[in-house]
Amino acid sequence: MKGTFSRLAPDYAEDDPCASRRYAETVTLSERPVRIDAPGAVGSVAPRLAGPGEPMRAAGGSGGLGPGVYGVGAFPLERRTEMKPKPLILTAVMLGLGGLFAGSSVLAQAKPEDTELWKPTPAVVTPGREAGGAPSDAIVLFDGADLKEWVATQDKSPAGWAVADGVLTVDKTRGNIETRRSFRDYQLHLEWRIPADITGSGQARGNSGVFLASTGPGDRGYELQVLDPYQNPTYVNGQAASLYKQHPPLVNAGRKPGEWQVYDVVWRAPVFGPDGALVSPATATVLHNGVLVQDNAAFAGETVYIGKPPSRPFTSAPIKLQAHGDPSAPISFRNIWVRELPPRP
Repeated sequence: MKGTFSRLAPDYAEDDPCASRRYAETVTLSERPVRIDAPGAVGSVAPRLAGPGEPMRAAGGSGGLGPGVYGVGAFPLERRTEMKPKPLILTAVMLGLGGLFAGSSVLAQAKPEDTELWKPTPAVVTPGREAGGAPSDAIVLFDGADLKEWVATQDKSPAGWAVADGVLTVDKTRGNIETRRSFRDYQLHLEWRIPADITGSGQARGNSGVFLASTGPGDRGYELQVLDPYQNPTYVNGQAASLYKQHPPLVNAGRKPGEWQVYDVVWRAPVFGPDGALVSPATATVLHNGVLVQDNAAFAGETVYIGKPPSRPFTSAPIKLQAHGDPSAPISFRNIWVRELPPRP
Protein backbone atom coordinates (compact mmCIF):
# COMPACT_ATOMS: atom_id res chain seq x y z
CA MET A 1 0.00 0.00 0.00
CA LYS A 2 1.23 3.44 -0.84
CA GLY A 3 1.01 6.45 1.43
CA THR A 4 2.91 9.55 2.54
CA PHE A 5 5.59 9.92 5.17
CA SER A 6 5.44 13.61 6.00
CA ARG A 7 7.05 16.13 8.34
CA LEU A 8 4.41 18.76 8.91
CA ALA A 9 5.22 22.47 9.08
CA PRO A 10 5.31 23.95 12.59
CA ASP A 11 2.32 26.13 11.74
CA TYR A 12 0.27 23.20 10.41
CA ALA A 13 -3.38 23.20 11.38
CA GLU A 14 -5.23 20.05 10.31
CA ASP A 15 -8.64 21.70 10.28
CA ASP A 16 -7.57 24.69 8.19
CA PRO A 17 -7.86 23.93 4.44
CA CYS A 18 -5.65 26.94 3.63
CA ALA A 19 -2.87 25.97 6.00
CA SER A 20 0.62 25.55 4.56
CA ARG A 21 3.31 23.00 5.30
CA ARG A 22 6.97 23.41 4.61
CA TYR A 23 7.72 20.16 2.87
CA ALA A 24 6.53 16.57 2.42
CA GLU A 25 8.52 13.45 1.65
CA THR A 26 6.85 10.45 0.03
CA VAL A 27 8.00 6.87 0.65
CA THR A 28 6.52 3.40 0.11
CA LEU A 29 5.09 1.98 3.30
CA SER A 30 4.06 -1.55 4.30
CA GLU A 31 0.75 -2.27 5.96
CA ARG A 32 2.49 -3.15 9.17
CA PRO A 33 2.76 -0.47 11.87
CA VAL A 34 6.11 1.23 11.69
CA ARG A 35 7.93 2.68 14.70
CA ILE A 36 9.21 6.17 13.97
CA ASP A 37 12.06 7.75 15.88
CA ALA A 38 12.60 11.21 14.33
CA PRO A 39 14.79 14.05 15.58
CA GLY A 40 12.54 16.83 16.67
CA ALA A 41 9.51 14.56 17.04
CA VAL A 42 7.36 14.79 20.16
CA GLY A 43 8.62 11.57 21.65
CA SER A 44 8.89 8.30 19.72
CA VAL A 45 5.47 7.06 18.83
CA ALA A 46 4.21 3.96 17.05
CA PRO A 47 1.60 5.24 14.63
CA ARG A 48 -1.20 3.20 13.21
CA LEU A 49 -2.28 3.16 9.58
CA ALA A 50 -4.87 5.75 8.79
CA GLY A 51 -7.66 5.04 6.44
CA PRO A 52 -8.30 6.95 3.23
CA GLY A 53 -9.36 10.49 4.03
CA GLU A 54 -8.66 10.07 7.73
CA PRO A 55 -6.32 12.55 9.41
CA MET A 56 -3.06 11.05 10.48
CA ARG A 57 -2.89 10.59 14.25
CA ALA A 58 -0.25 9.27 16.60
CA ALA A 59 -0.97 5.98 18.32
CA GLY A 60 -2.95 6.69 21.43
CA GLY A 61 -3.42 10.31 20.40
CA SER A 62 -6.69 12.08 20.04
CA GLY A 63 -5.80 14.72 17.54
CA GLY A 64 -3.70 15.38 14.43
CA LEU A 65 0.07 15.17 14.58
CA GLY A 66 1.68 18.07 16.41
CA PRO A 67 4.53 20.21 15.14
CA GLY A 68 7.66 18.27 14.39
CA VAL A 69 5.98 14.80 14.49
CA TYR A 70 6.43 12.21 11.76
CA GLY A 71 3.40 10.09 10.90
CA VAL A 72 2.09 7.49 8.49
CA GLY A 73 -0.99 7.77 6.31
CA ALA A 74 -2.52 4.88 4.36
CA PHE A 75 -4.30 6.92 1.74
CA PRO A 76 -3.05 6.54 -1.86
CA LEU A 77 -0.39 8.94 -3.03
CA GLU A 78 -2.56 10.34 -5.79
CA ARG A 79 -5.12 11.48 -3.22
CA ARG A 80 -2.66 13.63 -1.30
CA THR A 81 -3.54 17.33 -1.46
CA GLU A 82 -0.79 19.99 -1.39
CA MET A 83 -1.79 22.93 0.75
CA LYS A 84 -1.42 26.39 -0.84
CA PRO A 85 -0.01 29.45 0.94
CA LYS A 86 -2.54 31.94 2.23
CA PRO A 87 -3.16 34.82 -0.23
CA LEU A 88 -2.39 37.40 2.50
CA ILE A 89 1.07 35.92 3.13
CA LEU A 90 1.83 35.86 -0.60
CA THR A 91 0.77 39.49 -0.99
CA ALA A 92 2.98 40.62 1.91
CA VAL A 93 5.97 38.77 0.49
CA MET A 94 5.49 40.30 -2.96
CA LEU A 95 5.13 43.81 -1.51
CA GLY A 96 8.31 43.37 0.51
CA LEU A 97 10.23 42.19 -2.55
CA GLY A 98 8.83 45.10 -4.56
CA GLY A 99 10.09 47.62 -2.00
CA LEU A 100 13.49 45.97 -1.95
CA PHE A 101 13.80 46.11 -5.71
CA ALA A 102 12.61 49.75 -5.77
CA GLY A 103 15.24 50.74 -3.17
CA SER A 104 17.92 48.91 -5.12
CA SER A 105 16.85 50.76 -8.25
CA VAL A 106 17.19 54.15 -6.55
CA LEU A 107 20.65 53.28 -5.25
CA ALA A 108 21.66 52.02 -8.67
CA GLN A 109 20.66 55.37 -10.22
CA ALA A 110 22.46 57.56 -7.58
CA LYS A 111 25.82 59.04 -8.53
CA PRO A 112 28.63 60.66 -6.52
CA GLU A 113 28.08 63.85 -8.53
CA ASP A 114 24.59 64.19 -7.03
CA THR A 115 26.09 65.44 -3.73
CA GLU A 116 28.95 67.55 -5.13
CA LEU A 117 28.84 71.36 -4.94
CA TRP A 118 30.99 73.40 -7.35
CA LYS A 119 29.59 76.92 -6.86
CA PRO A 120 30.10 79.39 -5.34
CA THR A 121 33.85 78.99 -5.23
CA PRO A 122 35.40 80.12 -1.90
CA ALA A 123 37.64 83.17 -2.13
CA VAL A 124 41.37 82.50 -2.03
CA VAL A 125 43.07 83.85 1.13
CA THR A 126 46.84 83.64 1.47
CA PRO A 127 47.85 82.77 5.05
CA GLY A 128 50.49 84.72 6.91
CA ARG A 129 54.06 83.70 6.25
CA GLU A 130 54.60 82.89 9.92
CA ALA A 131 52.35 81.58 12.69
CA GLY A 132 50.12 84.44 13.80
CA GLY A 133 50.90 86.47 10.69
CA ALA A 134 48.13 88.48 9.05
CA PRO A 135 46.43 86.72 6.11
CA SER A 136 45.99 88.51 2.80
CA ASP A 137 42.44 89.71 3.52
CA ALA A 138 43.17 91.06 7.02
CA ILE A 139 43.13 94.67 8.14
CA VAL A 140 46.36 95.22 10.09
CA LEU A 141 45.58 97.30 13.16
CA PHE A 142 49.09 97.34 14.60
CA ASP A 143 52.23 96.05 12.89
CA GLY A 144 54.78 97.59 15.23
CA ALA A 145 55.22 100.80 13.25
CA ASP A 146 52.57 103.35 14.36
CA LEU A 147 49.07 103.96 15.70
CA LYS A 148 47.45 105.33 12.56
CA GLU A 149 44.54 102.88 12.97
CA TRP A 150 43.82 104.04 16.54
CA VAL A 151 42.29 107.03 18.34
CA ALA A 152 41.65 108.02 21.93
CA THR A 153 38.30 106.67 23.10
CA GLN A 154 37.45 109.81 25.04
CA ASP A 155 37.70 112.45 22.31
CA LYS A 156 38.79 110.58 19.16
CA SER A 157 42.13 112.42 19.11
CA PRO A 158 45.26 110.54 17.96
CA ALA A 159 46.10 107.64 20.28
CA GLY A 160 48.86 108.57 22.72
CA TRP A 161 50.27 105.24 23.84
CA ALA A 162 53.98 104.53 23.39
CA VAL A 163 55.34 102.57 20.44
CA ALA A 164 58.91 101.24 20.61
CA ASP A 165 60.74 98.24 19.17
CA GLY A 166 57.58 97.01 17.46
CA VAL A 167 55.65 96.97 20.74
CA LEU A 168 52.66 99.06 21.86
CA THR A 169 52.65 99.82 25.61
CA VAL A 170 49.68 101.12 27.60
CA ASP A 171 49.89 104.69 28.88
CA LYS A 172 47.54 104.73 31.85
CA THR A 173 47.54 108.51 31.95
CA ARG A 174 46.14 108.77 28.42
CA GLY A 175 43.14 106.49 28.84
CA ASN A 176 41.66 103.87 26.55
CA ILE A 177 42.26 103.73 22.81
CA GLU A 178 40.07 102.24 20.07
CA THR A 179 40.15 101.58 16.34
CA ARG A 180 39.28 104.33 13.89
CA ARG A 181 37.10 101.86 12.01
CA SER A 182 34.00 100.11 13.26
CA PHE A 183 33.38 96.42 12.78
CA ARG A 184 30.47 94.05 13.09
CA ASP A 185 31.42 90.36 12.84
CA TYR A 186 35.10 89.52 12.66
CA GLN A 187 38.10 87.33 13.44
CA LEU A 188 40.67 89.05 15.65
CA HIS A 189 44.31 88.18 16.39
CA LEU A 190 46.11 89.99 19.20
CA GLU A 191 49.24 89.35 21.26
CA TRP A 192 49.89 90.75 24.74
CA ARG A 193 52.51 90.53 27.48
CA ILE A 194 52.55 91.02 31.23
CA PRO A 195 55.83 92.65 32.41
CA ALA A 196 58.30 90.13 33.76
CA ASP A 197 58.71 92.16 36.96
CA ILE A 198 54.96 92.56 37.55
CA THR A 199 53.84 93.19 41.14
CA GLY A 200 50.50 93.09 42.92
CA SER A 201 47.89 90.37 43.08
CA GLY A 202 44.43 89.51 41.80
CA GLN A 203 42.83 92.27 39.75
CA ALA A 204 45.73 94.60 40.58
CA ARG A 205 48.28 92.56 38.64
CA GLY A 206 48.62 93.41 34.96
CA ASN A 207 44.98 94.36 34.44
CA SER A 208 43.71 95.45 31.01
CA GLY A 209 41.06 94.36 28.57
CA VAL A 210 40.06 93.96 24.92
CA PHE A 211 36.60 95.36 24.30
CA LEU A 212 35.30 93.39 21.34
CA ALA A 213 32.75 96.14 20.75
CA SER A 214 33.22 99.61 22.22
CA THR A 215 29.71 100.97 22.67
CA GLY A 216 30.61 104.26 24.32
CA PRO A 217 33.18 106.22 26.30
CA GLY A 218 35.21 104.79 29.15
CA ASP A 219 34.75 101.07 29.69
CA ARG A 220 31.43 100.68 27.92
CA GLY A 221 31.28 97.62 25.70
CA TYR A 222 31.85 93.87 25.62
CA GLU A 223 35.09 92.94 27.38
CA LEU A 224 37.50 90.04 27.04
CA GLN A 225 39.67 90.24 30.16
CA VAL A 226 43.45 90.67 30.13
CA LEU A 227 45.22 89.91 33.42
CA ASP A 228 48.27 88.03 34.67
CA PRO A 229 47.05 84.40 34.48
CA TYR A 230 50.06 82.81 36.16
CA GLN A 231 49.59 81.79 39.79
CA ASN A 232 47.36 84.80 40.38
CA PRO A 233 44.15 83.77 42.18
CA THR A 234 41.05 85.92 41.60
CA TYR A 235 37.34 85.42 40.92
CA VAL A 236 37.11 83.06 37.95
CA ASN A 237 34.82 85.23 35.83
CA GLY A 238 37.39 87.99 36.14
CA GLN A 239 40.59 86.06 35.38
CA ALA A 240 42.46 86.21 32.08
CA ALA A 241 40.41 85.00 29.07
CA SER A 242 37.10 85.46 30.89
CA LEU A 243 34.25 87.39 29.35
CA TYR A 244 34.45 89.74 32.27
CA LYS A 245 31.87 89.13 35.02
CA GLN A 246 29.95 86.76 32.71
CA HIS A 247 31.87 83.64 31.57
CA PRO A 248 34.99 82.12 33.16
CA PRO A 249 37.44 80.55 30.70
CA LEU A 250 37.09 76.81 30.13
CA VAL A 251 40.74 76.37 31.20
CA ASN A 252 43.66 78.55 32.26
CA ALA A 253 46.04 78.44 29.28
CA GLY A 254 48.19 81.37 30.43
CA ARG A 255 51.96 81.74 30.33
CA LYS A 256 54.33 83.30 32.85
CA PRO A 257 54.91 87.06 33.04
CA GLY A 258 57.43 88.24 30.48
CA GLU A 259 56.17 85.73 27.84
CA TRP A 260 53.92 86.72 24.96
CA GLN A 261 50.30 85.55 25.11
CA VAL A 262 47.97 85.18 22.13
CA TYR A 263 44.23 85.72 21.76
CA ASP A 264 42.41 84.52 18.64
CA VAL A 265 38.77 85.57 18.70
CA VAL A 266 35.67 85.05 16.56
CA TRP A 267 33.18 87.75 17.50
CA ARG A 268 29.54 87.83 16.46
CA ALA A 269 27.78 91.08 17.24
CA PRO A 270 24.32 91.08 18.83
CA VAL A 271 21.30 91.46 16.57
CA PHE A 272 18.54 93.92 17.44
CA GLY A 273 15.09 94.29 15.94
CA PRO A 274 13.63 97.50 14.44
CA ASP A 275 12.21 98.37 17.86
CA GLY A 276 15.62 98.00 19.54
CA ALA A 277 14.74 94.69 21.21
CA LEU A 278 17.49 92.07 21.38
CA VAL A 279 16.94 89.33 18.80
CA SER A 280 20.14 87.33 19.33
CA PRO A 281 23.00 87.97 21.78
CA ALA A 282 26.63 88.70 21.04
CA THR A 283 28.87 85.63 21.09
CA ALA A 284 32.60 85.05 21.31
CA THR A 285 34.79 82.05 20.60
CA VAL A 286 38.26 82.56 22.06
CA LEU A 287 41.53 80.64 21.86
CA HIS A 288 44.19 81.57 24.40
CA ASN A 289 47.65 80.47 23.27
CA GLY A 290 45.97 78.09 20.86
CA VAL A 291 43.69 76.55 23.50
CA LEU A 292 39.90 76.92 23.35
CA VAL A 293 38.75 78.92 26.37
CA GLN A 294 35.39 80.35 25.22
CA ASP A 295 33.20 78.19 23.00
CA ASN A 296 30.64 80.40 21.26
CA ALA A 297 29.82 81.92 24.65
CA ALA A 298 26.85 84.29 24.67
CA PHE A 299 27.08 87.67 26.35
CA ALA A 300 24.16 88.62 28.59
CA GLY A 301 24.80 92.21 27.49
CA GLU A 302 27.54 94.79 27.86
CA THR A 303 30.22 94.36 30.51
CA VAL A 304 29.52 96.02 33.85
CA TYR A 305 31.41 95.82 37.12
CA ILE A 306 28.27 95.90 39.23
CA GLY A 307 24.70 94.98 38.34
CA LYS A 308 22.85 93.53 35.38
CA PRO A 309 24.40 93.85 31.88
CA PRO A 310 22.44 96.23 29.62
CA SER A 311 21.85 95.63 25.90
CA ARG A 312 22.02 98.89 23.99
CA PRO A 313 21.28 98.62 20.25
CA PHE A 314 24.16 99.17 17.82
CA THR A 315 25.12 97.91 14.38
CA SER A 316 28.92 98.11 14.34
CA ALA A 317 31.53 99.34 16.83
CA PRO A 318 35.27 99.96 17.27
CA ILE A 319 37.60 97.53 19.06
CA LYS A 320 38.95 99.05 22.29
CA LEU A 321 42.06 98.44 24.42
CA GLN A 322 41.85 99.33 28.08
CA ALA A 323 44.17 101.47 30.17
CA HIS A 324 43.20 100.05 33.56
CA GLY A 325 43.83 102.12 36.67
CA ASP A 326 45.43 99.43 38.82
CA PRO A 327 48.85 100.35 40.27
CA SER A 328 50.85 97.60 38.56
CA ALA A 329 53.19 98.21 35.62
CA PRO A 330 51.50 98.70 32.21
CA ILE A 331 51.20 95.77 29.81
CA SER A 332 52.13 95.66 26.10
CA PHE A 333 50.54 94.59 22.78
CA ARG A 334 51.80 93.63 19.35
CA ASN A 335 50.70 92.03 16.05
CA ILE A 336 47.03 93.01 15.98
CA TRP A 337 44.90 92.28 12.92
CA VAL A 338 41.25 91.67 12.08
CA ARG A 339 39.33 89.88 9.32
CA GLU A 340 35.77 91.05 8.71
CA LEU A 341 33.27 88.19 8.47
CA PRO A 342 29.92 88.12 6.69
CA PRO A 343 26.86 87.78 8.93
CA ARG A 344 25.69 84.30 9.73
CA PRO A 345 22.93 83.06 7.40
